[in-house]
Formats: sequence, structure tokens, C-alpha cells
Amino acid sequence: MEYIQPRPSSIVAGLYTVRDLGVEVAILHGPSGCSFKHARLLEEDGLRVLTTSLGDNEFIFGGQAVLEKVLKYAEEEFKPKRMAVVGTCVSMIIGEDMEAAIEDSGIKTPTIAVDIHAGFRENIDGVIAALKPAADAGWISETELDRQKELLSAANMVERLRGAAYKPYVQPQRGDLKHLVAKRLVECIKSGQKGIAIMNAKKETAYMFADALTALKETCPDADIKYIANLSDRGLLKVRRDAKNIADGLKNAGVDALYIGALDEYGANGERLGEAIKELKPDFALIAGVPHAIPPEYLKGIEVFSVTNGPRQVEPLKEFGHTHVVVEVDLHPKTLGVKKIVPSEFGDVLRSFK
Repeated sequence: MEYIQPRPSSIVAGLYTVRDLGVEVAILHGPSGCSFKHARLLEEDGLRVLTTSLGDNEFIFGGQAVLEKVLKYAEEEFKPKRMAVVGTCVSMIIGEDMEAAIEDSGIKTPTIAVDIHAGFRENIDGVIAALKPAADAGWISETELDRQKELLSAANMVERLRGAAYKPYVQPQRGDLKHLVAKRLVECIKSGQKGIAIMNAKKETAYMFADALTALKETCPDADIKYIANLSDRGLLKVRRDAKNIADGLKNAGVDALYIGALDEYGANGERLGEAIKELKPDFALIAGVPHAIPPEYLKGIEVFSVTNGPRQVEPLKEFGHTHVVVEVDLHPKTLGVKKIVPSEFGDVLRSFK
């Protein structure tokens, strides 16, 4: 038995990946309701998501003609620089040849076909399904494709070992009360303890997780705290752009952070961050983003304050020694379409202790 709880969709992962590749129009080749919520959210981030709205007739006779029509419409209406056709369970079951539809449509816009469906246990299959045709089209290098595969494998392993997939079912929780956690964090600082504040966040979620660091600096500007963030300049187009925006925001807030890892390296960053913790020997650690990436042996004897956005992440974090865990439940909708650090609930609560 793998999981008996809902897991991220490989179709949605494909959509997010084409966005990161600079695609301006994505066409979901399937029913109009497929991945509806995420499609709408991604439009907040500048990606136009269209659908071929396949119905009973296309289920029987095929939907290539409909796809060709939507491709032509998208090119004429939006004049995008890049497009992608993203498959669904329906297009897979009826055997649609999306590459043939792209070619037969006669469009001139560079367009890739992401041959994916939701029948994968791991959503990273959707990412790879988007990256492979992107490499074939010359949008990314083979070296970057190999790098991405390694990072995805590492992230997947972290989820299986210490994340929301560490057992078949994890009970969702809202975490500890933010005002009590913030109060305790400030108490540690006022008592003269040495600390480390780490942001190890996944891609655009860093726009809110970075606020934990800026709020800490604002609240306790003279504290003995070392700041670290995964903002190195590596990754796909949007990932690098987001890293620069967030780095600028941290600097403007007076946070002098050491960069360890990139925004797409959150899953592979644990050992490097662990070594930094080991070298500093802090009394406490604030870890925002993907705290469970850091192996628990590096956190022994340290009071750990963790900020996550996953209600199913609370239980494993507590089990692996994280003293305090708070959850930013509404993070995803608030970090789409933004270009600067977004205030977080925990950050605002922390600021109230200034």
C-alpha cells in the first residue's frame, strides 16, 4: 500500500512546470473541469490556461480537431511566445496524438506537448513530462534536464522519509498557536541565546516564507542570529526571477543572508543546511519552508521553530523533533502572481512583539 490520502496531481505539476519554462498559454486537452482550481490559480500568475472541453462526443470520436481549433485560437488571440498542450486522463485513454495536432494545426508559435495524466502516484512524473519535450525543443539544456531529475528525486525522497508521504495516512493539523510560538521565540532571543534563521522554500512559496526572516529581523534587529536562504541563481526562468525578487526584498529589509542552495533545490538542501547548523552550534533555529529537508540528527539539542504550509506536515515534523510548528494555510493563493515578499500570519504575529 502506498497512500490512502489525496496526493498532488501530476497534471497540475505539469502545468506549474510549463509556467516555470516561460510558457504563456497552456491548453488542457480534456474535460473543462479537469484541474479547474489550479488552472484558475495559475491564471493569477500570468499563465493563460485554456481547455478543449472534451465531452461525450470526443470521448468516442476523438478530440484532435477540437485541439487544433483551440491552438489556432490561442495563437491568434494571445500571440504568445510559447505554448504547451497538457494531457489529461481522457486524452490518454482515447489515445490522442497531441504532437500531431500541434503540427497539423499550422501554428507558428513554439509549442510542446506534455503527455501526462493523473494516474501516477508521484506528481514529479508531471514535471518530467514537461521538462523532456522542453529539452527536445531547446528550451532547456540536457544538463539542466538531468539536474532537475536529480532534484525531483531528492525532493521525493524527503517527502517519503520525513514529509507528508512518510506513512499511508497523515492526520492534517493546524499546528501550534502562532502567538505562543512567537512569544517563545522572542523569549529565547531576549535571554541572550544564539540562533539561526533559515528559509529553505519551494519556488514561489518563498515569497511568503521569506517574511518569517524579515519579521524576525524587524522584531529583534540586534539579535545574535545567522540568516540563511536558498536563493542562489540556478534553475528555470521563473525560479531565477523569483529568487532575485526575494533576495532584493530581504536586502531591503536589512536581512544579510548567506545563500545556500536554489529555490528548486529545497529537497536536496538538507545536508548543506545541516552542516551550517552544525558549524554555528545555535541554541535555537527558525526554519521556514521545507523544514523536514534537514536530517533530524543536525537538530538534536536545539529548540526548533518551524514554519510550513502543509497541515499534513505538522505530525511528521513533531515526530522528528521540531519543537514548535506553525502552518501558513493560505500560502499558495497569496504567492501566485506576486513579485515581492508577502506578509505572513506568523510574521505579523511576530512583529506584534516589537
